[in-house]
Amino acid sequence: MRSIYDAIKADHDHHRALLARIDKTEGASEERRAAWDEFFHDVKAHAAAEEEEFYSKLMQQTWGQDSARHSVEEHGALDDIMEELHEMDMSSPGWIQRFRTLKHDYEHHMEEEEDEVFARARKVIDDSETEGYGKVFDKRKAEELKLVEKKREDALED
Repeated sequence: MRSIYDAIKADHDHHRALLARIDKTEGASEERRAAWDEFFHDVKAHAAAEEEEFYSKLMQQTWGQDSARHSVEEHGALDDIMEELHEMDMSSPGWIQRFRTLKHDYEHHMEEEEDEVFARARKVIDDSETEGYGKVFDKRKAEELKLVEKKREDALED
């Protein structure tokens, strides 16, 4: 059984590959659109599952709260940029510039999670809880993937 850390890291590795692939594309090509669509939906589902299944555990412990809150705040900032990019014309020079800001910020966020947040979580969450917890994360992420567009619609209505 894979741990929560393995599940999150596997997603991060997939996201890094998509970021690199998108960065090599040009204009509103089919390749850019497909990679962006996959990245956009997967990251949104990943972040929601991570907040619900991982960060909620950290927040149960007083000294895990700051770390969890910081990461959740970063999720919000990254989500804002992703929504902006999702609405922009992919063929405009501004799109790739804004994308590269997202890429930089998200790569920093992933490194911070893997290095600092995981270290803190290992002190807060018992190892017996993390084994098999990757399956719980994956299940939640699959559910969240089905909700991405619905959540976007609801947000637009607010």
